Amino acid sequence: MTFSPRLAVSKAYVLAEMETRKLLHDPTELISRAVQPILWLGIFGEALSKTRTLSTPGLSYLQFIAPGILTQSVVFVAIFYGLYVIMDRDTGVLQKLLVTPTPRISLVWGKMAAAGVRGLSQAIIVYLFATVLGIHLRVTPLTVGGVVVIVILGGSFFTGLSMIVAAIVKTRERFMGIGQVITLPLFFASSAIYPISIMPGWLQRVSNVNPLSYMVDALRALMLDTPGRVGLDMAVLAAAALAISLVSAWFYPKVVM
Repeated sequence: MTFSPRLAVSKAYVLAEMETRKLLHDPTELISRAVQPILWLGIFGEALSKTRTLSTPGLSYLQFIAPGILTQSVVFVAIFYGLYVIMDRDTGVLQKLLVTPTPRISLVWGKMAAAGVRGLSQAIIVYLFATVLGIHLRVTPLTVGGVVVIVILGGSFFTGLSMIVAAIVKTRERFMGIGQVITLPLFFASSAIYPISIMPGWLQRVSNVNPLSYMVDALRALMLDTPGRVGLDMAVLAAAALAISLVSAWFYPKVVM
C-alpha cells in the first residue's frame, strides 16, 4: 500500500484522541503528576532562593527555575510513556494495532501527540502554582502559543525515545530503571536549575548537545522574555522529534518479538 502522509496524520490524530480520553477518564493521574512541579518549586526552589548562592542576573531564582521545572515535568511524563507501550503489549492491545493496516509511523505519532497533551497539563500546573508563589511569568497569546509548541515538540521527542527503549528492554522492571538513568543525567546536564556558565567545560559541551537544554532555553525566553534563540530551539526540537519518530516506528513492532 502506498504511504499517504495525510492518511498517516489522520490515523495518528484518532490514536492521540483515544489516548487523551484515557487521561480524561482517570483524572487521578493529573493530580499525582501535579505533585512533582509543586515540590520542586515550592520546596527546592524556595529553599535554594534563600541561600543566594546562584547568580541569575535580572531574575529571581524562582523565575529562573520555573521553565526548567516545567521542562523536567514534561520530560518525566514523556520518558515513561514507553511503559504504556509495554502495558498495551501485555494486555494484547498492541498486537491488535499492529495487525491493522495503520502505518507504524501513525502509531508512534499518536503516542507522541498524546504525550504532548499530557505535557500541557503540566504547563497549566506550573503557571498556576507560579502565580500562587508570586513568580512573574510573561503571559501573552504569542508566548503561551510558543510554550504549547515547545512542550509538544519536547514531549514528542522524549516519548519517541522512551518507545525505543521499551522495544529494546521489553519488561517493565528494566524500563523503569533505564528511564531513570536517561532522565536524571539529561536533567542535571542542562540549564534547568542552574546556569550553564557555572558548569565545568566538559559538562557545558554536553549541555550544548542536550535536547533538554534547547527546550529549557526556549521556554525561558518565552516565559520570562529573556534573550534566547526560540526559532533555532524549535527547529532543533522539531528535527529531533521527526528523526526519533522514524527510528521509533522501525523499533515499534519489536516490542512484541
